[in-house]
Formats: sequence, structure tokens, C-alpha cells
Amino acid sequence: MKKAFGVLTLSTQIIFAQNITQKLDAVTKSLMDSSGAISSGLSFYVSDENGNLIYDYQGSKGLSTASTQKIFTAAAALETLGKNYTFKTTSSYSGSISGGNLSGNLFVSSTGDPTLGSWRYDAYKPENFKQKLIEAVKKSGIKKISGDLVIDDSYFDHQTIPGGWPWDDLGNYYGAGVWGINWRENQFDININGTEFKNFSYPLEGINWLNDVKVGGSSDQSLIFTAPHSNVALINGTLPAKTVTVSGSTPNPPLQLGVEVKQWLKESGIEFTGKVVTNSQLEIEGKKPLEVPKSNVILTYESPTLDKIVYWFLRKSINFYGETLIKTLGKEKKANPSFKSGVAFLKEFWKSKGINPNMINFADGSGLSPQNYVAAKAEVQALLYAKKQPWFDSYYDGFPTQDNGMKMKSGTMKDTKSFAGYHTSKDGKKYVFSIIINNYQGSGSTELQKILNVLK
Repeated sequence: MKKAFGVLTLSTQIIFAQNITQKLDAVTKSLMDSSGAISSGLSFYVSDENGNLIYDYQGSKGLSTASTQKIFTAAAALETLGKNYTFKTTSSYSGSISGGNLSGNLFVSSTGDPTLGSWRYDAYKPENFKQKLIEAVKKSGIKKISGDLVIDDSYFDHQTIPGGWPWDDLGNYYGAGVWGINWRENQFDININGTEFKNFSYPLEGINWLNDVKVGGSSDQSLIFTAPHSNVALINGTLPAKTVTVSGSTPNPPLQLGVEVKQWLKESGIEFTGKVVTNSQLEIEGKKPLEVPKSNVILTYESPTLDKIVYWFLRKSINFYGETLIKTLGKEKKANPSFKSGVAFLKEFWKSKGINPNMINFADGSGLSPQNYVAAKAEVQALLYAKKQPWFDSYYDGFPTQDNGMKMKSGTMKDTKSFAGYHTSKDGKKYVFSIIINNYQGSGSTELQKILNVLK
């Protein structure tokens, strides 16, 4: 009797699998046969929670992914660095303190904390860091600083933007670069009424603007162009005839932090007559960077733990977080903080987990580069691997719940749409899936949602 029951159960599972496979095949072929031309193609792969294949349509074909690339970076960071990993920002001084006078420089240094001054975390906002730093300066007995304020941004290398990022993206908030010291997620906001700048979220230091924006349309179609270390910024495109907030990427976050710290000192009654200098600027001027004192540390400020950072990285698709993690992985695992080193480690990591390296051609850690080419099958393999790990809850929590009720990461870029994630259907079946479409002439998001609805 037990044998007969087992055969019946197996038969039911086979029939169910055939039914869902047939439905997926029908809707996928309908998309491919529709009037929307797909020149680069579709990559679609579905398994159950144990990794058993449910459906495969060119699942091994590498396509441009957009932000579903982040599922690889987040998982590798959680496993390699640990969910309790924190970034550290320190303040120290050179010289000596006598009678409240610091005859030396005040330093601020960091390990590239991407959350420093972020507005997303309770107890870690800009005013929290300001309070901790000023308290530390006063507690050390400093009432006057005779030297300079040195912002040490030397933790990473000098390349702040991954190679291959489109120029149109770099000056916008989602194209923010990675520095040894980051501040306010390297983002600023401008309130613009028509073509007139009304105000900034904070004053940008030393930036001269070229304003080519025009009034037109009903939505924000503007682009901001900034470049690392440049003091010229451009905005063009169109904006509606009302007040709109436009967000850009800060061209020199370490300098921006330094200018703000100088103001904090003044507001707190700490006399400071020196200059704000960054180590990268000293190098640009042909001077030697200033070495941070190993002693005389007055503040060690830790970031939120990595699990909280990964939550926002996945939930709000913050490209800047992904590239900071890439540089951190390169520095921690290869003693080389370059983007190339971090990306190489990321590929080695997933190769070691059984993913065919031909299916993961990474170019960055966030998916913003059009040079990322990944197969849907590889994304499913990564999701399945993550599901078995002790840090999975922290990973899964970051996946947004989309409008169709599915827990999945989305990716959107010019001519690219992708989804990857987990779903439990109404009848309790658990799926792990990835679907990527390139160069679809139509609403790629709508069409992919139709396919995924079969799993509901």
C-alpha cells in the first residue's frame, strides 16, 4: 500500500511539473512570437526550492542583467565578510595638545564606510556623526587647532567609478562613485522650479554650474553630469514647470565632509584657522599624502552591520553600496582595492560554488554597467546557494515584494529588464527563478510579469 501511495504521489508531482512547464512554455513562446522584436533574446530559468529543474528557456545564455547583478554581490559579501562586519571611521591628531591648543593636524580617516552620513539608518544620520566627532574633540581637551583638517581618503585606490559605466549615469545619484571617505551616500539634491535652482540639500563646495535645462513635459527628464574631483557640473534635459527635486552625485565627497566638519568646529566654539585638505588633493598637487597617526585616536565610529547595509542595497538597489562592497572584497581578500580585483574575486567566489564561469561575465558589483552578462541559470544557482546558508534570512529580507506579490529583485536599464527571486504559489509550491530580457520593443516589464504570473 505504501508503495502504491509513493507511486501515486510521484505521478502527481510529474503531472504537476508537466502542467506548469507547459504553461510556462506557452506564455514564453507567445512572447517570443509577438510583434515585439527581441534581438538579443530571453533567458529564463525556474527550479523548485531543491534545485530540480522546472523550466529552462535559454537559461544558460548570458544577457545584460541590470540590477539583478546585485544578488551575486550581496551574497558573496555576506558570506565573505560576515553579516556583522562593520566599516570604521576614525579621528586622530598629530602633534601635541597644550593648554587646549592642538599644535598639529586633526585627521578624519575611514575604511570606506558607505553609510557615513546616510539618512537611512536611525542613530547613524549626519547629526549623529557630528555629535560623536565634536564630543571626541572636546573630550581630548582641544579648544583650538593650529594645524589643518586632513581628510584621509586613501583607503581605496584613486578610481572611484567602475570602467564601462555610461557617461550619462555618472553625475546622477545612482551613478555615485566610491571613495576612501564617503559622505551622505555621495548624493546631493537640488530643488529646481522650471529652470531656476531654488536650493540644495546642502551647499556643494566649490562647484560651478552650467545650466542647460529646459522647461517641458510632465516628468523629470533631466541629466546631471559631474566628474570626480571636477569643480564643474552640468545639468540638461527637461523639467516640468513646477518645483522638482533632482538628485546628483557629489564630485568630491571627502572635501565635502571636510568643509562640513570645519563648520561644525566653528559652531562648537573650537577655533580653527587652518585649511581643509584631502590626501587625494595633495597627490593631485604633486605633494605627499599625510600619514594618519596610529596613536592619538580620539574617535572610532562604526557603521551599521553588513546585514543592514545589504538590506538597503537590495531593497532600494543602491549602486554605490554594491561598488563599495566590490572594492572592500578586493581589499580584504586580494589586498587590492581596485574594481578589477573585486570583480575578479566575485567571479572566483561563484565559480567555487559550482557556477559555470562562462555564465557570469561580471563588470561591476551593481549591474549599472552594460558590460555585465549573466545567465538566468546562474542567477538561480546563486539564489539556491544562498538559501542554504546561515545568513539567508538577512539576504532574503532585502528582496522587495513586487506588485505581483513575488519576493524578487528587479533590474531595469535601457532595453533591459530582469527579475530574480523566490516565490511560494497558492498551492504551496516553492520556486526559485530568474528571467532576463534584452532589447524588447515594448513593455518588457509587463511581458515578464505575465510570464511570472504563471507561477502564482
